[in-house]
Amino acid sequence: MPAPGPGTRAFSSTLALCLALIGAASFLFYHQALFVPRAEAARSSRGVAGAYSFGNDFYQVWLSCRELLRNHRDPYSREMTQEIQEGLYGRLLDRNLTGDPIDQRAFPYPAYTDLLLLPTAALPFETVRILVLCALLTLSIASVPIWLQALGWTLNWKWLAVAVLLTLCSYPALEGLFAGQLGLLVAFLLAASVLSLQRGRFLLAGVLLALTTMKPQVTGLAIFYLLLWSLHQWRARRALLIGFFSTMLLLLATSLAVLPNWIQSWTHTVLAYRHYTPPPLVTEVLTSPLGPRFSGPASLVLIALSLLIAIILSWRNRAADPHSFKFWLTLTTLLAITTITILQGLAVYDHLILIPAILLLFRRRNIALGTTRIPRVLAVVGILILLWPWMSAFALIALRPFFAASTFNSTAIFSLPVRTAASLPFVVLALLAFLWKFSLESNSELA
Repeated sequence: MPAPGPGTRAFSSTLALCLALIGAASFLFYHQALFVPRAEAARSSRGVAGAYSFGNDFYQVWLSCRELLRNHRDPYSREMTQEIQEGLYGRLLDRNLTGDPIDQRAFPYPAYTDLLLLPTAALPFETVRILVLCALLTLSIASVPIWLQALGWTLNWKWLAVAVLLTLCSYPALEGLFAGQLGLLVAFLLAASVLSLQRGRFLLAGVLLALTTMKPQVTGLAIFYLLLWSLHQWRARRALLIGFFSTMLLLLATSLAVLPNWIQSWTHTVLAYRHYTPPPLVTEVLTSPLGPRFSGPASLVLIALSLLIAIILSWRNRAADPHSFKFWLTLTTLLAITTITILQGLAVYDHLILIPAILLLFRRRNIALGTTRIPRVLAVVGILILLWPWMSAFALIALRPFFAASTFNSTAIFSLPVRTAASLPFVVLALLAFLWKFSLESNSELA
């Protein structure tokens, strides 16, 4: 979704909007009319099709909120996990059955998540999931112009519509919206926090940043950098720390008053998740071909190196002006590292934190492309990977009448529109690396 540059003809934004409408409609149809029903049929064949497929991620929150409010029950207890499984799958899961989901659906959020969302317990889940969908849809729409404002990038309404359409009808967004995933809320809160920081509202930025810890694995590296950044000029930036730590203190104290042992229970749940959920993308994509003997150690080395790079970048750029190129490169690089080293491989809905990185790459594409062939080839590959879901969904739907049913429903053909989901974060990170290189050479700053 590149914005028109100098000399770009006026009709280009109209053409881009028309193509975006076609692509967005195609992928929306593919996801809702083909992909989701097929997934539902597969679950039914394995006997794990419960009543709440739509909104299934938020069901954990709603049920634990209701039980906490009515019966003061521990959301991390084995009994609560079993009730969640029965609601989502119609029965308890059995790890010894090969067809059962590997995710045991234990409540994975900090206890204060339930306290923040406690009002949802007063409504039936059928109503709650519709309200959650509307709220997440609105916040996801708002996050795009918020990131653009933070970047200081003004687009005309057609290019803005292109960006919003492609974001909403992307695989991560549709997965998150259908599941009622709080990752979309966290992505919005992060965007709002950064914009508040840009406008000098450090206290508000700190409060919003603290609220993103509902999913600390998503924003942990970003929080680390922004806290280091605020420490550098304490007198000018201390309000961010005050807002963050005072909000965290309030959240922790309130949740400990309600559930005194929740931190230990939550820690146990998080550690257990690592044993049965898919590993990070760096393991699935890069090291798994090495085999079980070498994959684990190689993955740990790559993750450790990536996190070391994240720490070094955060420290070296802690003095960066919030409007500077270094600030944005640091923040977006940390978010890209998060997607491949910290988030579990199937958590595509959390990849919406790549939005500022993609916008930055398009904004400064003249620098990212550089003068050598490698970044130009990588940029072309990146654009193809980014646009692939919409293009392939349109082609798949258009050519569907010409395929035999067995051919169309084969995994190789049917899954084409979602095949690039795992590779996009790596391409974004690679392009950011080239952006670092060429921006340092040209000493470029955001306009």
